[in-house]
Amino acid sequence: APNVISLLLYYSAVMICLGLLLLAVVQGVQIETDQYTVGDGAGYTYSIPYGKELKDYEGISSPACGGEIEQMEVGKINTPNQIRLSYTGDPTEMAITWTTNNIVHIEEVRYGLMENDLNNTAVSISHQYQWDKMDDGSYHYTSGFIHEALMVNLIPGKIHYYKIYSNGEETEARRFLAAPDPGSDTPVSFFHVGDVGTFGTSVMVTADMMKRMEEQDFHAMIHCGDISYANKFNGSRPSRGFAAQKVWDTWGQMVQPIGSHMPYMVTPGNHELDPYDSTKENATIYQKRFIMPGNERYYTFSVGMVHFVSVCTDESIDKESTQGVWLEKTLQKINANRDTWPWLVVFQHRPIYNSNKRHGIWRGREFNTSSRYVNPEIRGWPEDYERLILEGGVDLVLNGHVHHYELTYPVRNFSVSSNSFNKTKDPVHITCGHSGKYLYRFKNNANTYTDPAPPWSFARNNEDWGHCELHFKDRNTVEHRMYKMGEQKAEKVVTIQRNGAMRGISAVYWIVTTSILLSKSIPMLL
Repeated sequence: APNVISLLLYYSAVMICLGLLLLAVVQGVQIETDQYTVGDGAGYTYSIPYGKELKDYEGISSPACGGEIEQMEVGKINTPNQIRLSYTGDPTEMAITWTTNNIVHIEEVRYGLMENDLNNTAVSISHQYQWDKMDDGSYHYTSGFIHEALMVNLIPGKIHYYKIYSNGEETEARRFLAAPDPGSDTPVSFFHVGDVGTFGTSVMVTADMMKRMEEQDFHAMIHCGDISYANKFNGSRPSRGFAAQKVWDTWGQMVQPIGSHMPYMVTPGNHELDPYDSTKENATIYQKRFIMPGNERYYTFSVGMVHFVSVCTDESIDKESTQGVWLEKTLQKINANRDTWPWLVVFQHRPIYNSNKRHGIWRGREFNTSSRYVNPEIRGWPEDYERLILEGGVDLVLNGHVHHYELTYPVRNFSVSSNSFNKTKDPVHITCGHSGKYLYRFKNNANTYTDPAPPWSFARNNEDWGHCELHFKDRNTVEHRMYKMGEQKAEKVVTIQRNGAMRGISAVYWIVTTSILLSKSIPMLL
């Protein structure tokens, strides 16, 4: 009997060691699944219901996304919450924001390459805002203290750890993966979502991505506008006509398991910018709650071999516009270095290729003064814009806005340039607007899709919620995946191989630039 017991103990020890070894080598990161049930001492608790299934929510039946989840009372939570990272455009930096209900003399982030040796410190700046002034001079909403800090001297491509020390509280250590050096051949992966909100479906799609994060590392989230839907709460606009700011807090807490482990990069949608659709926010709240590069609406950043460009579809982009001039010059600069960034990806809110009749093709708009609100003129969509991305050699265009999923063939001027994704010469457009808000399945009791689909539409789905992913394998190959909500096996997997030769303006720019350099050098040689 003693020998049997010893043998059992031996095999138990071996199995424990093997289990620990397996845990150590699994790629990815274990993500917290239940957020902040610690209140302010007055008995307040709050958590995001990540563990619920479809049957546990009320009112969800495609295309209806049901009601919104319970909204968070940010003023009652001491602990740092709504933690999100973001790129600055420099791979040795990482911006970070979080919120607390008060401030003390120490508001900082400590970070480093080892979890037990956080030997760098970034001190935050803090701000607060009030919203919806009432007749007695008070405000309907006062935000928590929003803190912003910048971590510097990061090692590109390496895992870093950090803790937040704020409001007298210390968070657990979290980790993130710094962007690889520009031009690095390191494979990189990204999430792509749009039109999320704080519905039961929003939580379930977020939970799906959290599970994916346990399987592998992702470098960033790309969120293509219509972020929290604070303009409405449970389907109705607030009686005073001001956006419901608690929705922003709830959304920020909901995506924290993602945004606290990778940069959460956003571009604004009509529900952040449009005077009516944002319920008077007009981009002011977007700029208070996010830290994006540049002017935060249109900007660029790179991650290894991929260069991303955010454009704002609620602003003009013709030749006379500020954004149009900026985009043309930006694409020229990127194309002068396509050896460094072979992949060029534009992300935006409204798509210019869309087969769903609920929104149609984005064509900008003329100035009008309807009784609802004043519409500023938005010029250059889609003609000037498509000219720029074709000349600029853009590989992929990521969208939201339309509450469905759609993938195009390589396309130009509404004609298919190739029925294959092999050695593409023109952009592939991907709309992932089915990540939480109700779906666009019906219009006037009829299906929103025409039958058959336009020749340029390779795949589309207006019945299921979900998220998309991009996995850049090498300098010429990217794998696009679409996951349905609640499923861990990809519904759609498409491998896209770009044409390795210089394209569009990249070739022209190289020839012109080389000619100018030679013209300056030859007289010197003579």
